[in-house]
Amino acid sequence: MTATRLEPHLVMADESGNIYDDPDLLMVCRRGGQWGLPRPDELMPLPDESELFLLPGRRAVGLNPESGAIQVLDELAVAAFAAPAHTLSAHPAYESEADAPLLPLFAYGAVGYAHGRFYVCARKVDQDPRQQFRRIPRGRIEQNVRRLLRQFPENRLIRHILNNCVLRYDCPAARNFALGRYEAPLPTSRACNARCVGCISAQDKDSPVAVTPQCRLAFTPEAAEIVEVMRLHQSRESATPVYSFGQGCEGDPLTNADLLVESVRLFRAGGGRGTVNCNTNASSPEAVARLAEAGLTSLRVSCNSARADLYQRYYRPANYSFSDVRAAIGEARRRGVFVSLNLLFFPGVTDTEAELEALARLVGENGVSMIQWRNLNIDPEWYFRLMNGAGQDNALSMAPSMGLAVFMKRLKKLCPWLRYGYFNPYLGDAAEITAPLPGAWRMPEPVAHTKPGDEAGC
Repeated sequence: MTATRLEPHLVMADESGNIYDDPDLLMVCRRGGQWGLPRPDELMPLPDESELFLLPGRRAVGLNPESGAIQVLDELAVAAFAAPAHTLSAHPAYESEADAPLLPLFAYGAVGYAHGRFYVCARKVDQDPRQQFRRIPRGRIEQNVRRLLRQFPENRLIRHILNNCVLRYDCPAARNFALGRYEAPLPTSRACNARCVGCISAQDKDSPVAVTPQCRLAFTPEAAEIVEVMRLHQSRESATPVYSFGQGCEGDPLTNADLLVESVRLFRAGGGRGTVNCNTNASSPEAVARLAEAGLTSLRVSCNSARADLYQRYYRPANYSFSDVRAAIGEARRRGVFVSLNLLFFPGVTDTEAELEALARLVGENGVSMIQWRNLNIDPEWYFRLMNGAGQDNALSMAPSMGLAVFMKRLKKLCPWLRYGYFNPYLGDAAEITAPLPGAWRMPEPVAHTKPGDEAGC
């Protein structure tokens, strides 16, 4: 018996926010400059704890299966924000009106409706449940917050994490700290040496982004305060403690490298155990080397692309270059640090031949151990225009998208040691690393394609 192909219907919304489907039109998705039906291998039921967004100024688009024509409706387009551990593989297709406002800094996934449920173009890339909270009463988290605030009234960093990150922004990492589980956030830096277009904590005065999802840290903690947070977390999460510098409410932690080095040394000197991680743009090879020698376990390097020109357009670095990022990764790997790429995946830009080759070289030539497949939180049309660049030949819009699943499979074939996921893994105090040392890897030769009948022996 042949399985029926899943063909979700278009999902749309009226001006009052009521969401419904059109049973006569099929869901259409977008990858960069290309529109099409979702691929069978990328549709999955909308995960628990996901959200649906109405897209103002954007008219819903569907495909008439009888005529094969695209139809633009008066209703609003709808997108899905997938729960953590899931990576979106396509954006919704829509037609923007001339006065459509810039979308807030969230990720927007293509969503449809079939057989009584919503489906989204996405892939689950991590089985770790660390950011699932549906079975944890809010009151339990708030009770822990109050108790910890009473217990540590003088620690400004604890107050910031609990009052600001938990109670104000509902940050998943901060909630886990309040619960005493998994990964503890360690925001430390007020400054940044990049001006990311999609920065979620600060924007230039002339930026079209009117509101960021959260505000930046307003003070610089002392090493003693940081170490107290780490020791507190270790006392409560004794099995798999992870401590992470570099959070959404701060700039880049390497701009305050001396403080980080001092904090890690104090923690390790006092018997501190567990995985000490740094989420960073990796702008300073020298700072990374010092952190590694102080006791850093893992380094997560954020990037939107392994191509220097696309990286430059998004990060807009102030006093470093993409070559510094590559060098910092190499410094970490040579010193036994487990390096992950926080890859900000964007359908139609990331999953292309050009990006596959560049990413494989970045991973292989510098000893990257893991890819964390994250969603880039940004208005899709705005980002795509930015990546094409003013005055460019629009080459990106012509580059075919191979899809997330195929891209992941082909990258793993080129770099078979790679680990895939979404979260910073627990690695103990020091990681076991199988990634090659810098300079030891060479890009595999492409497999020659043969025509039927040309095989040996024919």
